[in-house]
Amino acid sequence: MNSNRLLGILLIVFGLVLGVVGAAWLFTNEGLEGPARILGLALVLVVLVAPLVGGGIYLTAFGGREAAQQQAASQQRKLLNMVQTRGQVRVDDAAVELQVPREQVREMVYALVGLGVFSGYVKWDEGVLYSSEASHLRDLKQCPNCGGQIELSGKGIATCRFCGTEFFLS
Repeated sequence: MNSNRLLGILLIVFGLVLGVVGAAWLFTNEGLEGPARILGLALVLVVLVAPLVGGGIYLTAFGGREAAQQQAASQQRKLLNMVQTRGQVRVDDAAVELQVPREQVREMVYALVGLGVFSGYVKWDEGVLYSSEASHLRDLKQCPNCGGQIELSGKGIATCRFCGTEFFLS
């Protein structure tokens, strides 16, 4: 659990406890009468409880989004490490190791290319990711898979016209 979520939960609990203690004091105090108790309760709720609980809810929600982003970045790092250390990885094997659907592995590859940290190529029809030095890929004129002509197909992406192999340049 990250610190924002923990702090949020603590604020919610503290705010609720403070509200209960304040209400108990107001209703057990013999010197206060009906309208004073109601006004005191409204002040305790508005001044003490609402800001603490509201802030706690915000931090808890923010911490949840932050945790999801950290998990996605961690999975992208794992995928990048797998491909770079092994040289080639089957997409299905990566999906099993990362415990994500195959399509999500594809999205992670494109995200890594967009960040400029992955260079290599992939044969989607065979389902294999290959790591390669970016300088080597920039010099490619022909596909190493079929010998076909390579064309730029997007930012940092080149595709073989014949076999569909995609090359990621960073």
